[in-house]
This record gives sequence, structure tokens and C-alpha cells, in this order.
Amino acid sequence: MYIVVGLGNPGKNYEYTRHNVGFLAIDKLAEKFNVSVKKIKFKGLYEEIRIKNEKVILLKPQTYMNNSGESVRELMNFYKVEPENVIVIVDDIDIAPFTLKIKKSGSAGTHNGLKSIIYQIQSDKFPRVKIGVGNNEHKIDLADYVLGGFNKSDGLKIEEAIEKAADSVVEIIENGVESAMNKFN
Repeated sequence: MYIVVGLGNPGKNYEYTRHNVGFLAIDKLAEKFNVSVKKIKFKGLYEEIRIKNEKVILLKPQTYMNNSGESVRELMNFYKVEPENVIVIVDDIDIAPFTLKIKKSGSAGTHNGLKSIIYQIQSDKFPRVKIGVGNNEHKIDLADYVLGGFNKSDGLKIEEAIEKAADSVVEIIENGVESAMNKFN
């Protein structure tokens, strides 16, 4: 069994921001399996799908980014899922815009959502799919930058990156993290 977590913030005003690409990737994955992520429990919105006979829970924590780990921990405890079977989709300002970087495990870096998950589950041994959202070249306040949206010319590029992120999750579940890293990094 797997849990796939997309990180983001709840509410319409955050919907299409850089910080919400994790939520958007979960929505894209749900769309591929003809479901909507609307059930409410575990301090989040969730839905169950099947990928290659594996039960997969899609999760969008509704705790705001800095407390995402609370939702993840509750869901993991309920289903008795190990960290290695939790895949987190997250925005990243430190990789090239509109690219993916899949990692098997690692530190949170500067990302508060990842920090919260690592703190709550007491492990950093979970795969993550990082989506590059730009590097804040104008040096505006980091919170303002990640909570800002994409310009029109970047809209198509981020949609393609979100699509690839959803595909990479399927690859991880079907063929393993290494295969996904070789295919999408």
C-alpha cells in the first residue's frame, strides 16, 4: 500500500500558487484515475485509487503547509504504512524551473512542509517528487514568492511538469524509485 501526498495550502487564494503544485499534481493523478480527492478525514482531503493492484491513498493535507506532517502522520498510523511507501510531491525553488527531481530520501532543506513531515513521522526515508517552481531571481520575500502564481507564459510549462509528476508517481509504484529517477530526473 502507498500514500501519495501533495503539499499545498487549502483555499481558493492559494490554489494556483507555486507552493500548491503538490495539490495540483494530486488532482492530475486523481483525474487520470477518474476520481476526485474530496473525502475529509486525517486533517486532509483524500481518495483511494489502485495502481498495479496496489491500494494507493491520495492525500491533500488541509493543515496549511507548515503543519502538513500532522495529516500525513494520522493517515500513516491509521493504515500502518511505512515511510518508504509514502511519496511526497512538493515544490522546490532550488531546481531548474518546470523540471522534476525524484529523490529516495533526504533532508527537508528549506521546505517547511517537508520539515513538518519529517518531524511528525520521525523519518526522512520517504521518496519525494520535487517540481521546480523557479529560483526567485528577483529576490522578493520567499513567502511572497512561493505564494505567488505563475505568469501566463509559464502556465503551459508548469502544467507539463505537473503531468510528469503524476506520471512519475505511477512509475514509482509500478517499477520503483530508481526506475522513476532514471526516467524523469
